[in-house]
Amino acid sequence: MNRRNMLYGGVAAAAALAGAGAAWWKFRPHEAGPDKPLSPTPEALAKAAQAFWSMRFDTPDGKPLPMSSFRGKLLLVNFWATWCPPCVEELPLLDFFYQENRDKNLQILGLAVDQPSAVRTWLQTRTLNFPVGMAGLGGTELSKSLGNMTGSLPFTVVFNPSGLLVHRKVGKVLPEELVQWTQLV
Repeated sequence: MNRRNMLYGGVAAAAALAGAGAAWWKFRPHEAGPDKPLSPTPEALAKAAQAFWSMRFDTPDGKPLPMSSFRGKLLLVNFWATWCPPCVEELPLLDFFYQENRDKNLQILGLAVDQPSAVRTWLQTRTLNFPVGMAGLGGTELSKSLGNMTGSLPFTVVFNPSGLLVHRKVGKVLPEELVQWTQLV
């Protein structure tokens, strides 16, 4: 019995070491260069922003949500997931801010980088007054094309009413940032 526990412990330690090594490899500082930029070029960002406006996502209840329907407003797009604690922590702030400012030509959109069933279950216990689109795991690639090079969540982008990408933020938003972004109009 003692030998078996030692074997299990050794296997667990090896798995932990392998996981730590893989995490280090993935998140180690990368060298920048012409073939490995630390962020997308302005041209690539502009192209990704332009492509964004032709996209369509489903809402949690299966209705189509075309991004073109938000053109002409200051649009704050928040990439989030139910399994991401900072994402879930900032959603009430975003919802409150949206309710207070929706009559000021402002729109907030949550793009869930998650399984649709998990989002639907989560939304049954919490109400959001702004629309949610189901980006799924493809949302990670979309966020990367918009400047989130590590694919971290939460990630927020702001488009001006003309549809140009004017701000990007990795991590939780702060109330003062939301106020500052509304002045970009």
